[in-house]
Amino acid sequence: MFFEGHDGTRLWYEDYGRGEPLVFVSSSMLTTDMWEYQIPYFAERGFRCIAFDRRGHGRSDRPSGGYDLDSTSEDLAALLDHLGLAGVTLIGHSMGGAEIARYLARHGSGRVGRIALIASMLPFMKQTEDNPEGLPEALFQKSAELLRNDRPRWMARQSQVFFATHLGNDVHPLMIDFTIQQVMSCAPYATQQIQGAVFHTDHRAGLREIDVPTLVVHGAADFSAPVDVTGRRTAKLIPGAVYKEYPNAGHGIYASHHPQLNADLLEFIKG
Repeated sequence: MFFEGHDGTRLWYEDYGRGEPLVFVSSSMLTTDMWEYQIPYFAERGFRCIAFDRRGHGRSDRPSGGYDLDSTSEDLAALLDHLGLAGVTLIGHSMGGAEIARYLARHGSGRVGRIALIASMLPFMKQTEDNPEGLPEALFQKSAELLRNDRPRWMARQSQVFFATHLGNDVHPLMIDFTIQQVMSCAPYATQQIQGAVFHTDHRAGLREIDVPTLVVHGAADFSAPVDVTGRRTAKLIPGAVYKEYPNAGHGIYASHHPQLNADLLEFIKG
C-alpha cells in the first residue's frame, strides 16, 4: 500500500490488526521489516500496527531531495493525515525517534497520545560550544568519508557493534546479514543525506515542549548513539519522561532485546 508524502513522493506503508493505533517509525537505512519482533506481538494483543518505508528506503520512491528532518517529519504527518489517526502511539528507533520529536515540534500533539523513543538520535549529536556533550564534527566527517568511499565496508564495520554481540547478546548471523541487506537497499544518496541531517539537527528546544507521556529506552553499550550523548540527556529534557536503560544492549535493541523491549512498551502503552 502507498500514500503520498508531503511533496507527492509515493511512500510504502503496512497496516496490521485492529484497535488502538501504534505507528512504528524506522531507523535510518532500515525498512518496515525491522519491526518483525514488534508488529506481530502487538497486533496479536489487540493493537493496530502501522509502519512505513521512509523516502529513499525499501519500497518507497527515491526522490532527489527531502532528506532533511523537517521534510521526513512532514512525511510522517502525511501518513497520520492519510489514515485519519488520533490518539496514536508513535514508536521510533534511532532516526525514527528524531523524526517523532521533529513532528511534535512542528505539528504539536493533537493526533498523538504518547511516544516511545528507542535508541534515538536525540537531543543533538553534534558537539558545539553550547553542546559540549556532543560528538566532534571531525569524527562525523571521518565516518561520512568512509561511507562515501566504501559503503559496504562501512556497513560491515557497524554490524557487530550494532547488536553488541561481544557482550553475549544472542543475535544470529542471519539477522545481522538481514540487517545489512536492508541498509544496503537504501538509496546511496539518501544514506549520505540522512546521516548528515541526523548529526546536525538540534532538537533540544522541541524536547522541552513535549506534552505527552514519553518512554525513553536506550542501551548502555550503544555505539551508534552513545548513551551519555543521547538517551540519558533526552530523558532529562522531556518533562516527566520514563527512562529505561538496558546494561548490555547496543543500538539494535529492537532485535537483541525484543522480549524485554516489547514488555516495557506494552506496560507503557497500557499505563
